[in-house]
Amino acid sequence: MDSRISARSLTAALGGWRTREPAYEALADGIRLLCLDNRLAPRTTLPAERELAASLQVSRSTVAAAYRSLRETGHIASVRGSGSETLPLRRRDPGRAASSDGAIDLQQASPPAWPGLAGVIAEVAGQSAALVGRVGYDVVGRPDLRAAIAEHYARRGIPTDPGEVLVTTGAQSAIHLLASVLLGRGDRLLIETPTYPHAVDAFRRAGARPVGVPVTTADGWDLDRAEQALARTLPVAAYLMPDFQNPTGRSMTPDDRATMLAAAERSGTVLILDETTADLDIDRGWVAPAFLHAEPGSVVRLGSLGKTVWGGLRVGWIRAHADLIRRLVAARSTQDLGTPEFEQAVAAALLPMLPEIVGQRSHLLRTGRDAMVTALRSHLPDWAVPSPAGGVALWIELDAPLSSALVMDVRARGLLLSAGSRFAADGGHDRHLRVPFTAPLDELEHAAAILAEAWPRVRGGAPVAIVDQLEAVV
Repeated sequence: MDSRISARSLTAALGGWRTREPAYEALADGIRLLCLDNRLAPRTTLPAERELAASLQVSRSTVAAAYRSLRETGHIASVRGSGSETLPLRRRDPGRAASSDGAIDLQQASPPAWPGLAGVIAEVAGQSAALVGRVGYDVVGRPDLRAAIAEHYARRGIPTDPGEVLVTTGAQSAIHLLASVLLGRGDRLLIETPTYPHAVDAFRRAGARPVGVPVTTADGWDLDRAEQALARTLPVAAYLMPDFQNPTGRSMTPDDRATMLAAAERSGTVLILDETTADLDIDRGWVAPAFLHAEPGSVVRLGSLGKTVWGGLRVGWIRAHADLIRRLVAARSTQDLGTPEFEQAVAAALLPMLPEIVGQRSHLLRTGRDAMVTALRSHLPDWAVPSPAGGVALWIELDAPLSSALVMDVRARGLLLSAGSRFAADGGHDRHLRVPFTAPLDELEHAAAILAEAWPRVRGGAPVAIVDQLEAVV
């Protein structure tokens, strides 16, 4: 069924859209970016020209010209009497290896496959006769894989029984399942901002109402605001990435963890800890797992092999109290009938090798991070370019809130990035840009050169009065 977006909601999603002149092209670019990020799904009916013009406080002719530009580029279609709706985009394959036009895709913050993966897959394929002897439908997960995941947690200081583990089809599947079981329509959810955008989408689809807590590269989590939000709104759950948070790369200090845990326990809030990036340490060194001494049932952990081994290995898991695992198993059949057997067998073979894999990843990520930080600091000295201790990306603060305009400009030059607003739980972040450092070095260096060439043009093309206004808001 087709969906609609109101003028008010579209205005909020566009944020600081007026980043260049003419205004109608800036508006069209803002809507294009929402389509490219899938924040405007295909077949979404847009507001009428008059309604959007009133909401944006521009002339109707500006909106009409923007819609005309979007029709010309194939982003929307308009039918007299029926309005305008977004169209499915003819996307290029987001994978770098399949890109035939030379585009550098830094929308996906995922390293290439671990070099030893092909050999492990070949070994598992040699045991295919045993694999196909199983039924193949299993909403809990293979016993050997759940045992390996439990041992993985035990090595980290978290004693775990295989009965406290549920295997899922990647971390995103785990998030969707947790959202459907833990949250109902109208329930409050504490969430970091910026954060992993697909998690926000999953929780919103479950009907949750996010309450944002700021995270910055300089100061980390705003714990005062977190404590106030937990006490005031009593959220059912909180979604956190305590280690190498995506996209900021920050990690919680021991004091941060203690404060957040105490506040969550006072409010009766379940902590959903996304640990998919927790093993991506570059130079921080080992620390105790987050919320190690939480009360049973108050913490749910989710992980996957997507960032550590390969994004194409769609195996994830949930580690939770056995009672919650039973509830998740009961609800799962409406979503899927289990994780593929072959992928599970590969994952079971990989888990014991994780220390070796993580060591290789650390070297790879250090090389990419250092190269990108050096290039950007050299070419763009007015940007605040951090050097995170782990993770997969830089969360850069620009010297003007023009992230969306910059992303649209460099896209036309073959560099695909996600604007800072894509990671906002409640709007904003137009001053920030996420730049992954997981691509090959030559691509990273070329990306830095494209950004350096584009930024003066984007910065200079924005109306001075509007830039000043946006900076005052920030």
